[in-house]
Amino acid sequence: MPSHARPRLRPLNTALVLTFGTAVTLWGAAAAAQTSTPSGTAAGEAKVVLPAVTVKDSAEDDNGRVTGYSARRSRTGSKTDTPIIETPQSVSVVTADRIQAIGATTVRDALGYTPGINISPYGADSRYDWLNIRGFDAYSPGFYQDGLPLRNANTFAVWKIEPYGTERIDVLRGPASVLYGQGSPGGVVDVVSKLPTTTPIRELQVQYGSHGHKQVSGDFAGALDAEGKLLYRVVGLVRNADLPEGDERDNRTYLAPSLKWNLSSDTSLTVYAQFMRNRAGVYTRTRPLVGSLVPTAIGSYIPSGLFVGNPNFDRFDHDQELAGYKFEHRLNDKLTFRQNLRAGHMKLDYKGLQAPSFVTVDDANPLNPANFQSLSRTLFGSTEWANTFSIDNQLQADLRSGDWQHKLLFGIDYQRSRFESNTFSGGSAPVLNINAPSYPNGPFDVPAPYAIDSTRLRQTGFYVQDQIKWNERWQLTLGGRYDRARTDYFDRLGGETRTSIKDNKFTTRAGLVYLAPNGLAPYVSYTESFNPITAINPVTQKPFEPETGRQYEAGLRYQPAGTRNMYSAAIFDLRRRNYVTFAPNFVPYQTGEISTRGIELEATTQPLPRMNLTAAYTYMQRADVTASANPAQIGKQNTAVPRNQLALWADYRLPNNIKIGLGARYTGSTRGNGGITPVKVPSFTLVDAMVGYDLEHWSLALNVRNLTNKTYLANCDGTAQTCYYGDQRRVIATATYRW
Repeated sequence: MPSHARPRLRPLNTALVLTFGTAVTLWGAAAAAQTSTPSGTAAGEAKVVLPAVTVKDSAEDDNGRVTGYSARRSRTGSKTDTPIIETPQSVSVVTADRIQAIGATTVRDALGYTPGINISPYGADSRYDWLNIRGFDAYSPGFYQDGLPLRNANTFAVWKIEPYGTERIDVLRGPASVLYGQGSPGGVVDVVSKLPTTTPIRELQVQYGSHGHKQVSGDFAGALDAEGKLLYRVVGLVRNADLPEGDERDNRTYLAPSLKWNLSSDTSLTVYAQFMRNRAGVYTRTRPLVGSLVPTAIGSYIPSGLFVGNPNFDRFDHDQELAGYKFEHRLNDKLTFRQNLRAGHMKLDYKGLQAPSFVTVDDANPLNPANFQSLSRTLFGSTEWANTFSIDNQLQADLRSGDWQHKLLFGIDYQRSRFESNTFSGGSAPVLNINAPSYPNGPFDVPAPYAIDSTRLRQTGFYVQDQIKWNERWQLTLGGRYDRARTDYFDRLGGETRTSIKDNKFTTRAGLVYLAPNGLAPYVSYTESFNPITAINPVTQKPFEPETGRQYEAGLRYQPAGTRNMYSAAIFDLRRRNYVTFAPNFVPYQTGEISTRGIELEATTQPLPRMNLTAAYTYMQRADVTASANPAQIGKQNTAVPRNQLALWADYRLPNNIKIGLGARYTGSTRGNGGITPVKVPSFTLVDAMVGYDLEHWSLALNVRNLTNKTYLANCDGTAQTCYYGDQRRVIATATYRW
């Protein structure tokens, strides 16, 4: 850790002061507004002005709990309370009920039945929730949580999400910079946290499963006063488990308290915090391409279950704290102000091993089996910490004149992040015999750091959006945003070298939806993205150009009257320019332009009483490099994007309260990263299953992921000569008590 590191809780303490200071200020202003007498009206007069009331489905919150699997509303696609069928862009919602039914323990698991998403671009990985949306990495830039960014900076330290603390996961596919500023052109993943509710919740849960998985969780919510003005929620868990390989731990402690104060019918303030502590090893299932995708020169393969790390060295100790608030005040029947603020701190102590190649012991005889007996191993790791602060101010105006309605949104958001890292790679560790592996306590030759740096990011965005509805049938969405971003990069390895990068960008969106009387809703849209790159070119020592993206999309939704069923289809053409990738030696470079084009189909239905069905299909016609300074890359597939993906999940509740569920996820073959693997990475199909039983207060379930324990390669990188095996079978039994 650099000697100049700041005290770890300083940003969080500042956030708490801002949180409660702002809360008191806003409460005072709101209280004064409620008790003041309108101009021109005597205090004793009986004149009453009733506020406008928006009526919507009482069973659903546009940014909260959804009963069942099908959501009708989402704030992610517009930052306003808008039905999904009126949003001119692909939106999917994964509800808490669905997360629980499929037995998801990570965000990747939860999104496995969502179209356009590859949840295994790097196979099994206990560290990160890698995923691609429409062919592009959507994890490295960072997910969103409760509408605010969890910003990453191309380092090992990234923010983590606990699924048990999640109310729903909203996915907006395609560029979304007009609403969210910098981000992946593939789309936005917004994780909605469990926050206070008026409905009392009292839940205790215990789990036991594969690899010594033992977990105790709790979720409690309700009112603290008789009037229901003060609401609370406390969510937490303690997990003690091992990773699937290597006898390494996978422990977590999580606590998320929150408090909501309904100051009046027009004003509310929600204050929340999240604390997470992870103590784990490293589980990645990364193997050399030779011996995994293709046989060695003597026809042999590396055992797929071989653990290439070492429990005496591996470590992934990760801590994070978040604190913030959500404030909303309705000024009158036309104007509403919202402010969301959050600050966070994270630290990481990470080190592990990788096995890049075989150890050649007989150069004179290349076919000597001894040349394919042992793997060399190198070391890598990083000590890092990060501080982040973000705030989003919104003013919404709801106007109406005759057949015309306007939902105007004006916003200013700001984010500031700082990342410090001390990273090493190389060195050596004892070679690993693939047929008789042993894991001695050293010697480990840890190399000197190759990078000691600091990255500071600041971004301010000004955005406006108008949702125009005419005659209750046509909805036009127009939006624009201007971003100002600055990145300061400090290289402290050879002294104090500073590089500053300033970027400015204007992005737009436009979309049109027709709401037919029979429940059909065709739409077309155009969207753009912008993403400053927090790095410099190590060869030229000049800043990289910012990434940009643009997408054309046309789609059709169908929502039958009187049902919660939703069917959708979309076709898109998406381009990403100035995309940064990494060479085998981890040197970043820009490849120019990458184009993806495809079709997505999705259905969330209840075909029978007590039955839920989710189906998702993705056909990717193209995901290729279309412009590059390196002619050899043009026409090649940039990332492992299968041409076909299909996922089906169905569950049924029998009359005797027994539940059964079955799912299948098919991923087509690919040519791997860069499209240059010697043979195709084979397709694979994984099966998931669930059986459960409900009593008056108890709910019992047994979930199995990868039911057949299929061994498969999720992806291979022909450039780095590396392959990634996918997740093994996982079995978890869950008992939940509610009262």
